[in-house]
Amino acid sequence: MPRIRVIDLETAGNGPHDVCEIGWQDVVQDADGRWRVDEERGAVLINPGRPISPETMAVHHILDAEVADAPFWKDAAPAVLRPEGGVAALAAHRASFEQRYCTPALAGGAAWICTWKCALRLWPQLASFSNQMLRYQRMPQGLVHALGLPAHRALPDAYVTAHHLRDMLNEASLEQLLAWSAEPGLLPRVPTGPERGKAWGVLSAESLRALAQDRDPNIRFSAETELRRRGEAPAVEATEPAQRTLL
Repeated sequence: MPRIRVIDLETAGNGPHDVCEIGWQDVVQDADGRWRVDEERGAVLINPGRPISPETMAVHHILDAEVADAPFWKDAAPAVLRPEGGVAALAAHRASFEQRYCTPALAGGAAWICTWKCALRLWPQLASFSNQMLRYQRMPQGLVHALGLPAHRALPDAYVTAHHLRDMLNEASLEQLLAWSAEPGLLPRVPTGPERGKAWGVLSAESLRALAQDRDPNIRFSAETELRRRGEAPAVEATEPAQRTLL
């Protein structure tokens, strides 16, 4: 039975080994081809090897005393990321964050689905695309409210994300979700600046070319996609050497 494991992490800060909790929720495909949220879920506290910052503690409320005797990340992660029987993919909302910690070595080189990027593609009419906003805008069928609380803890957040993923998989193929996840996010509207809130299709070519030079890769990609749709080549950035010269 094909399985995708949704992952959510809570951290002690922004360092490379700062995970203090991992939660997971499986989504499986039945014999009829439909995907469903499985009973397999869980969470493990992780010792981040340093004190949890007050800023992150204020988000997830995990205390240093709670993780003092917990396993370290490199010891706990493989069993969660590479369960017996394997996975068709791992998934997370804004998966680039989880991928910073769930390295290919720990995750066994698994492919990743980003439910944020896929939500942009499948439900562009929505006003916002955070995990919790998707929850209350969409009200996914079968989501038990209490199991999705408290927000900003690893298991409840993974549980909520899994319901979005289930619905995505029942609208588009696994291969399509993986392809979308491998690209920058295709934003339905301009997120910042003087054109904020406008659909890309109403912008002038001049505005699109300017946005195609933005520092944000999602904005660049979205502007370039609209230019290509119109048959106009995006602006080409000046080429740089593969390795910058050290000054």
